[in-house]
Amino acid sequence: MNDVITIGVDLAKNVFQIHGVDAEGAVIVRRQLRRRQMLPFFKKQPSCLVGIEACATSHHWARQLVELGHQVKLMPPRYVKPYVKRNKNDMADAEAICEAVTRPTMRFVAIKTEEQQSVLMLHRTRQLFVRQRTTIINALRAHLAELGIIAGIGRNGLERLLDVIADDEDERVPPTARDCLLALRVQLELVKQQILEADRRVLAWHRASEASLRLDDIPGVGPLIASALVASVPDPHAFKSGRDLSAWIGLVPRQNSTGGKERLGHISKAGNRYLRMLLVVGALSVIRRAKQVGYTRRPWLTKLLERRSTKVAAIALANKIARTAWAMMAHGTYYKEPVVRAI
Repeated sequence: MNDVITIGVDLAKNVFQIHGVDAEGAVIVRRQLRRRQMLPFFKKQPSCLVGIEACATSHHWARQLVELGHQVKLMPPRYVKPYVKRNKNDMADAEAICEAVTRPTMRFVAIKTEEQQSVLMLHRTRQLFVRQRTTIINALRAHLAELGIIAGIGRNGLERLLDVIADDEDERVPPTARDCLLALRVQLELVKQQILEADRRVLAWHRASEASLRLDDIPGVGPLIASALVASVPDPHAFKSGRDLSAWIGLVPRQNSTGGKERLGHISKAGNRYLRMLLVVGALSVIRRAKQVGYTRRPWLTKLLERRSTKVAAIALANKIARTAWAMMAHGTYYKEPVVRAI
């Protein structure tokens, strides 16, 4: 019986599908494994290539199998889908993964460490708190509007509404409604404290990371963006260039070219949505500052703002920030301000 050299694993919560082939492509093993059977099964297998879709728990299992001596490669699910033959099921998915992992042109996802995943978990938790804060504020405004009490947008308007809630002598708010609004106010203060605590933890990790500190020198990049970039890109060499990283984030134009005619549309918005949001927000802060005091370091940005909207300029600058960050991470260099040539 020939040895298995390639195995495709279709992950799930409790039941996993295995598809293994030999050097000639003949199917050697095709079976289901319970969660407790995964590691004992791979311990008995000789060192082989294991393909897994980059999905929930994939990085955990990849680390476990690497420790057992296997070569593990993670792949984006969208790149595996074309290899699924006809009907979709766990068995077909495992077979597709087994075939896709051997393709020489396949793009793979770097395996994240537990520390990197922990930092990303911190970012996601903070983002969840931010969404909860927005939800509570919207609820407060909506409930008070039903009572004919409104205030302007922004922090000052919110503070005025909170003062109304806290004022027991304000007869515009019925007692029952006040109890509900006070509960929301307490929840809002709690969420604010949780966001501040998350910010402190992000800052602490940022200061302990040499790579994150270097990225912090880029205009528009702060501890939040720098730590997210370092944690999200465990191996910058997985991208051939800064443009590839920018494309992975979704900051390059969508292309629909044919017959030698190049057609570029809006940005693809594919890939890491959280990083894209952070980079665009960072770019907007640079543009806002440039409009206030002028920005002579990047003449191209000034010229772009003269003929295009702020949003378009922000996307272009975010693209450039991503490319700069890749170059610094890939080569271990520090940020240098661009030299402006005298005309």
